[in-house]
This record gives sequence, structure tokens and C-alpha cells, in this order.
Amino acid sequence: MTTWLILGTAIVFEVMGTTAMKFSDGFTRLWPSVALVACYAASFYLLTLTLKRLDVSIAYAIWSGAGTVLITLIGIVLFKEPATVLKLLFIGMIITGVVGLNMLTKH
Repeated sequence: MTTWLILGTAIVFEVMGTTAMKFSDGFTRLWPSVALVACYAASFYLLTLTLKRLDVSIAYAIWSGAGTVLITLIGIVLFKEPATVLKLLFIGMIITGVVGLNMLTKH
């Protein structure tokens, strides 16, 4: 259970770092740039801890897939990016893949 909590926290930091990346305006704004580096450092550190108990293929796929889904939703809501049918379809496919990989770890 602790491993999944750590992985979830790593995902949250990755999403925060990617959001800060957008606000950093190409590293031209100081505090969003600092947040970007700090969040990614925390995310990679926590992801590394999960690799002690999870296969890298599972942990990384869930980390990147969940992060992609969440940042896409943030892009749609916060940055007013278009929510096209195809975009939502492919996000659904990513969610299906993440759930499927999660099920593989439940022997």
C-alpha cells in the first residue's frame, strides 16, 4: 500500500512540475522555473523509491500514463485547450492501459 501512495505522490509532483513548466514561459519566469525543477526532482526521487517494490515496466507506465491523463485534463480546464473527440478517445485508451497494468500487479 505504501508503494502505491509513494507512486501516487510521484505522479502528483510530475503533474505539478509539468504545469509549472507551462507557467515558466521557457525558463524566463523565476518561481515557476524553480517549482518545475523542485517538482520533477521530487517526482523522480519518489518514482525511484517505488522501483524497489514494483517492476520498472509497471511503475513507469503508470507514472507516465496517469501523468499524461492528468496534464491533459489540466490543459483542457486550466489552459482552455480543445477537448476533441479523438483526444478524449485516446485519453480513455491510456486510462484503460494504466488500469490493465495495475491489474497485472494484483497476482
